[in-house]
Amino acid sequence: MKTYSPRPRDIERRWYVVDADGAVLGRLASEVAKILRGKHKPIFAPHMDTGDHVIVVNARGVRLTGGKDESKIYWRHSGYPGGIRGESYATLLSERPALAVERAVKGMLPKNRLGRSMVRKLNVYEGPEHPHEAQRPVNLAIGEVPVWEGLPAPAPPPAPKPAPKQPAPKAKASAKSTSSAKPKAASAKPKAASAKPKASSGTKGPAKAEDTAAAEAPKRSRRTSRASKE
Repeated sequence: MKTYSPRPRDIERRWYVVDADGAVLGRLASEVAKILRGKHKPIFAPHMDTGDHVIVVNARGVRLTGGKDESKIYWRHSGYPGGIRGESYATLLSERPALAVERAVKGMLPKNRLGRSMVRKLNVYEGPEHPHEAQRPVNLAIGEVPVWEGLPAPAPPPAPKPAPKQPAPKAKASAKSTSSAKPKAASAKPKAASAKPKASSGTKGPAKAEDTAAAEAPKRSRRTSRASKE
């Protein structure tokens, strides 16, 4: 059996509202961190962000147990030498309760880019109101496991585009009958070739043979006259 690995198309992010009024800070942070990581889903994988969005309201009603509101110190540093500052959680919860919840949840997420992407899905508000009504969030009690509804339905394949309509072929013109067409009579008079060939100095042919015969004729007559005298 192959090991299942979630794909981006298998991840469906939902929205949940958690009421923090009267909740213990540590217990609240651990439950919120589970939903942000996606541990409530069967497709959870530690190398992917499969979690959902969480809205925490009434953060001013968070409490600490065991006297940690005075003993627990919130430290921060300005980045300069001697710039460390600290304050008790009693002061932090009275002045900035949303920061206390965010810091507690962030401490329970991975310390890498995956954890930074998970904490972006967290929204904390001091009062009971929030501006996320358009997302239709579902109320979720602390410790309650969200209902798993299975993998999202695959998107239907896109419909094929209709082929462009081709224009109808034009009707071909009727061919004219060859019998009715009268072909033009071509002139059958060939040009008479000149009977006199052009004599050229460099060509060999009958014209050169006649010239040599005419030049040798007087020489022969002279020979015959000398022979008769003798």
